[in-house]
This record gives sequence, C-alpha cells and structure tokens, in this order.
Amino acid sequence: MTTNLKTLVVANPASGGGSLGRQWGRVADDIRGAFGPFEHRFTERADHASRITREALDAGFEQVVALGGDGTISQVAAGFMDGDQPVNPDAVLGVLPLGTGGDFRKTVKISKDLKKSAAALRGTASVPLDIGRIHYTDHSGAPAAGYFINIASFGMGGLVDRYVNESGKSLGGTLSFLTSTLRAATTYRNQRVDVTLDDTDKYSMKILNLAVANGQFFGGGMRVAPYARPDDGYLDVVAIGDFSPLEMLRFAHRLYLGSHLSHHKVRPDRVRRLEARPGDPDEHVLLDVDGETPGRLPATFAVLPGALNLKIID
Repeated sequence: MTTNLKTLVVANPASGGGSLGRQWGRVADDIRGAFGPFEHRFTERADHASRITREALDAGFEQVVALGGDGTISQVAAGFMDGDQPVNPDAVLGVLPLGTGGDFRKTVKISKDLKKSAAALRGTASVPLDIGRIHYTDHSGAPAAGYFINIASFGMGGLVDRYVNESGKSLGGTLSFLTSTLRAATTYRNQRVDVTLDDTDKYSMKILNLAVANGQFFGGGMRVAPYARPDDGYLDVVAIGDFSPLEMLRFAHRLYLGSHLSHHKVRPDRVRRLEARPGDPDEHVLLDVDGETPGRLPATFAVLPGALNLKIID
C-alpha cells in the first residue's frame, strides 16, 4: 500500500481566467479521486501563496502543492525558503499546473492533465530541484530580495510582463504573451547593461532582453534556454542583443524552436552567480521574475542547488 505525504494544496482561484474558483468542486473531486485526501487553502492576494506555504510547513505538512499558473508555482516554491536555506529540507513541492502560461511544467515534464498530475503526487519519491535567489531594486529604489523557480530576465521582458498582467491574459497564455511582446516591441528601446558572470567575466552589451534561466521556457512557450536543467546547480544565461524591431520579428520563431543560440547577436553562458547593472545609471531596466515585475536593476542572481524537493511519480 502506498503511503501519501500529509498534503496541503494551495489554490489560486483566479487561475485559468477564474475557472478554478468557479469549478472548484469538480477540480477537488478530480484531485481526491487521483491522489486521496488532502487539505486546501485559497490565495486571496498577491504573494499570499508564499505565506500559506510557510504556515503549512510550520504546521507539519510534508507536501505543499501549487495549483495554478507559473506565478502560483513560483510563490509556493518561495514559501519553502528562508534566506538561502529551506525551511524544512525534507518537505516536498508538488505541482498541479492550471493557468494561462504553463512554462515551468514543460521543463520538468509534468502533465497538464489534472488527473495525471494529481496521481503523480502519490507516494513519497522526489528529486532535487534548484531555485534561483535574486537581490534587486524595487520600484521605489529600495533593496529587495526574492526567488525564482523558472526564469528571471531583464530588458523588454519586464515591459512585456507589465502588458500581459494589464491585459488579464484574456487571450490565453501564448496569444497574450505574443500580443504583449508585439506591443512592447513598438515602445521598448534596447538598453545597455553591465554584466558580471561568477565574479570574474565582465562584459557590457546592448540588449533586447537577458534571461537567467533555471527552466527552459518562458513567455507562453518560448524555449529561450533550451539546455537549462533545474537540477544541475547552474543557471543558463541567454543575452539577446541589439535587435531592431524588424530583426526581432524575423528572429522570433527561433525563440519558440530553441534554435537561436547560434545567432551572432545572442550570447549564451552558464553561471552560478550573475550581477547586472544598467549601463546608464539613470535608466530603469525592468525585471521579469517568473512572470511578475517586482522592480529593476541593479540585481544579482544566484542558484541555490538542490534547495527544494520536487514530487515525481513513485
């Protein structure tokens, strides 16, 4: 007989355009039928998922499951952490993808079918999962810190996220990101940034966007870091250089295919730590951190190897 971990599901009722909240009874029945008994709590505001997760771990829950889109998954993962250390090194993160983006699940190969992903939560087996730690400048200019489980970036990506979140993702993940990217391309001007890799290698580059990747996909399906692995103790860095809007339109399909790294205006690297500053101190280079826009450069990004345990099928 398989023994399940004591489990709390953290659910974002706004996921899927609000469909999760409207259909919770059916969703809960599907999870219960595939997994077994569980408790749940709904998020009520931004960043609430992190607080719920921390309270659940302090209360003795062994597995906390994120039910929602990439933002909910990221917030739940952040709730497992206290500074650079996990709150409970034995606790397990579970994922039930339901949302407009669904980028993180593609890298870790979690089914978007709710019954299949719920069945995968059974048992006790897990694998180590890296998480990214970021120290940055918030919109008021004050220092701040946070985490990312998938991808953090800066440049046009921060503006794209602002437009996506303003739109309410009413067109679905891929179309919302695509239309917001096209909108941002008409207003964003490439910015120069100063980058330091692992405290030694320094370069200055005019960028469209620079991704610091734990996972492979972002922006509703762009495979920006095709070789990233969230369990290798490294972050894959992909700097997309000084493309004109017309060049970007011609180039965009390569981002979805993951065939862009050989382009002469793209610089790939692999690091444990990255520092970035705006080339012009008066410019605001916006951040995109797992689909949110918490602030801007200067920022540092570091990997915390194996800090989390990700649930897999027994």
